[in-house]
Amino acid sequence: MIESITSWSSNHSFLLIWMSGISAIMFILTLLLVPVMVVRIPVDYFAQEKRRLSNAPVKMILKNLLGIVFILAGIAMLFLPGQGILSILIGISFTSFPGKYRLERRLVMMPKVLGSINWLREKSGKPPLLLEYPGRYINDQA
Repeated sequence: MIESITSWSSNHSFLLIWMSGISAIMFILTLLLVPVMVVRIPVDYFAQEKRRLSNAPVKMILKNLLGIVFILAGIAMLFLPGQGILSILIGISFTSFPGKYRLERRLVMMPKVLGSINWLREKSGKPPLLLEYPGRYINDQA
């Protein structure tokens, strides 16, 4: 068994080098892009009960296709070198499906998640996110 793995890896070293490089690039891009994306969220994005939908069908189709590519790549990276779970989460953020906005709001309402997001926003000079919670706006300090 070990001989077959070492044989395969020596025969496919070029592929392993490329996969390792792509994994490292995705990791660095994630570290750079996540804070930028968090800072660009409008302060009242999660304050509405329902999400505003885009009227541009071509844009929505392209975003969904990109999301599916990330999800499939992430699933592959669960077995190959790479940031599998992170790629799947990025893919989900690009796709549109029923209940997605409620899921996003639920995740953002978690105290540690909201605290981390608002910490990043504070470091960039942006106000904290506002969340509507039974009739009032809250943020992580409330």
